[in-house]
Amino acid sequence: MKHFSQLVLQLAISMITIAQTTPNGSLAQPGYYRMQVGDFEITALSDGTIPQDVHQLLTHTQPGEIDRLLKAGCVTAPVETSVNAYVIKTGDRLILVDAGTADAYGPTLGKLAQSLLHAGYQPQQIDAVLLTHIHPDHVGGLMDGDKMVFPNATIYVSQPELDFWLTLGHADSAPAGLKGYFASAKQKVGPYLKAGRVKTFGYGHELLPGITPIASPGHTPGHTLYELDSKGQRLIFFGDIMHVAAVQFADPAVTIQYDIDPAAAAQQRKKAFSEAAKGGYWVAGDHLSFPGIGHIRADGAKYVWVPVNYSTYGTGQ
Repeated sequence: MKHFSQLVLQLAISMITIAQTTPNGSLAQPGYYRMQVGDFEITALSDGTIPQDVHQLLTHTQPGEIDRLLKAGCVTAPVETSVNAYVIKTGDRLILVDAGTADAYGPTLGKLAQSLLHAGYQPQQIDAVLLTHIHPDHVGGLMDGDKMVFPNATIYVSQPELDFWLTLGHADSAPAGLKGYFASAKQKVGPYLKAGRVKTFGYGHELLPGITPIASPGHTPGHTLYELDSKGQRLIFFGDIMHVAAVQFADPAVTIQYDIDPAAAAQQRKKAFSEAAKGGYWVAGDHLSFPGIGHIRADGAKYVWVPVNYSTYGTGQ
């Protein structure tokens, strides 16, 4: 498996002419979107987008399947892929779900801090960061060089995830393709751990009022979904349960090279899609086209993504 960062950097360089950034490096599109879920205000934040060669990255596919599904989804390869994060405003605290890439993958990404400011928030105001997992595009924005970007935040991550990436000696025995991930974990999460600002958790109970973690191992050993519940309304933050909407909603069995355990990742994706379709609740995905919020509808053995209906009032209807 090729190293994740090498793949993405190569794509970023080759596709820089179509990057959705202005000459000064800022986002060319609005970088935040608000909606209300019960008593909680949700703000989707764009970290930017990046073109990805899905023919090279997707696995467990049938001949011709990728091209057929991309055409049906009215997208072409390389597919412009969003990197999203989310702020939950509970009234007395601000909670960030994942932290973007920072400078990990080239100039078309790393816009989270800019989007956060445009949404009216300062990094110092963030009280907690919920990590779905410790891949570089989810933890990169935790640090700016040797400076903690969110100095007042507690970082929450599942115990299996922290153990896998930050247990001494694991990086030494890891396959070559994963070593960069371990280095990123040490660089981005390590300072918070050293400062005593990391809290781990198990499953089966609320982590914070109205927010419950759900185990979803496969993409990484401790990959976590977060369920938000308020006034009878629900939203589940999907993290990396999927990466390429046009392909994986139509065929959830399709996996991607970033999955550490592809079979388990596919199983968790099928489960998450099925439950979301039956439950009719909101979902938010880190790699769904920005703002990444919507519903999932079953269509036989396939699933259909129904994005949030745009509202200037942020109702999310």
